Amino acid sequence: VQLQASGGGLVQAGGSLRLSCLVSGRTLSSVAVGWFRQAPGKEREFVARVDLGNGGEYYADSVKGRFTISRDNAKNAVYLRMSALKLEDTGLYYCALQESTNYKYNYWGQGTLVTVSS
Repeated sequence: VQLQASGGGLVQAGGSLRLSCLVSGRTLSSVAVGWFRQAPGKEREFVARVDLGNGGEYYADSVKGRFTISRDNAKNAVYLRMSALKLEDTGLYYCALQESTNYKYNYWGQGTLVTVSS
């Protein structure tokens, strides 16, 4: 299983970006893809998750109403649309695959950097 995150970049506060996560080699035990982020000097935190089966969406309180996660199973892709970006959204964004074997995120992408400037 491999995940490849892309789409990061430099954006002004209030702007938008769309991150993509391509998943290859997923199995029947793959149940969800999540996005996480890590800001400089901080621990990694959960951002959003989408269930691969029913498309259920879950968000951290800090991004609700601003971020939208979606999936395209035909393309093996998960997207994170980020709008109304704030300085505190800056960080390295990772996508990860959750499996039903242990309901943990067992596979991680390499991360894509999002920098929000004032």
